[in-house]
Amino acid sequence: MYEPAGQRIPHLALLWPAFAAASASDLAAVFARHFANLAIGPDGAPAKEPQWATPHTVALKLAAVQLRDFTTGAGRSPALICAPFALHCAALSDLVAGHSLVATLRDAGLARLYVTDWRSATAEMRYRGIDDYLADLNVLVDHIGPPVDLIGLCQGGWMAVVYAARFPNKVRKLVLAAAPIDIAAGTSNLSAVAAANPLATFREIVRLGGGLVPGGKVLKFWCPELVTVEEIRDLLQATARTDSPAFARLEAAFRDWYAFTLDLPGTFFLEVVERLYKNNELAAGGFVALGQRVDLAQVRTPIYFLAAREDELVAPAQLFAAEHLVGTPPRELRKTTVPGRHLGLFMGRRVLHDVWPGIVRWLAQPTLQSSAVARTAEQVEAQNGAGYR
Repeated sequence: MYEPAGQRIPHLALLWPAFAAASASDLAAVFARHFANLAIGPDGAPAKEPQWATPHTVALKLAAVQLRDFTTGAGRSPALICAPFALHCAALSDLVAGHSLVATLRDAGLARLYVTDWRSATAEMRYRGIDDYLADLNVLVDHIGPPVDLIGLCQGGWMAVVYAARFPNKVRKLVLAAAPIDIAAGTSNLSAVAAANPLATFREIVRLGGGLVPGGKVLKFWCPELVTVEEIRDLLQATARTDSPAFARLEAAFRDWYAFTLDLPGTFFLEVVERLYKNNELAAGGFVALGQRVDLAQVRTPIYFLAAREDELVAPAQLFAAEHLVGTPPRELRKTTVPGRHLGLFMGRRVLHDVWPGIVRWLAQPTLQSSAVARTAEQVEAQNGAGYR
């Protein structure tokens, strides 16, 4: 979920007096009434689904996700961008030329590249939870052929690290960009809202949506004001003048992406709020995924951490705390902090040009474990050869 800088959920600020005046038992009902009053009304014509900028095919279609295949040929280990399943869609990874993470990764040498394109939930999907989406991710990885390099963006980052802990042999390397791992390590707008409101508040959102979290209404509530031209230019680190035709095309692409929202299953939404944000189970060691408790200390995969210094949605500390939770040797960890805000990590021209090619070079390097295995094999081969001479 994206929030323009300086707009800290203005409608929620208006509700604090009502919240304070309500008893704990009435709090959820107060929120429900205000949410309904603010988000009620016709939604208008649905926004058109954004176009992807880079040519590709759809390799696999499941009810809740499509596997978009940007492969250009044979190459080293396949890479899978685990896009966030949140208010906005996975096209954030491929906005337009010059602001496409997908194109940047391909140009830097990733020949086998895929993206998880999570689909808007239907009424039949309202009971789908975290396990269902992890199972879908597992199907995609198996279709690609493990081990894969997982590139987790924002909410897709915690999903990627959970998957790596649950299926360690299927993940070669991890890239975690603005991923909330240890919520207690820092404060962001999202974690502050989760902490300030009882779970009943979020249940009311789901109830009002008939078991879903309606993306269009939440967008109206979360940030009803339009994103300004200057904010778009700043977020995308654009070089074109705001009155130029080039910027007009860029602005239009961004607004198309921003206007198109996803509905989330109520069960998934509530599990994320409670288990990840309120209970901090991933960092505390109590997170259960597909029947097994996830112990981040068992994650020994090489990891690259990428954070934005002014990130309004994921505090850098919430990401970087993971280096003390995983079992990856320190020499296999990399950390980079860049100026800018949340979306700049995935769409910002400067970050795409200056940072992500280096991440591709890091992905291309053999892991220390694979290097050790190769050296052992060479030693065994040399010894066997010596016996025949």
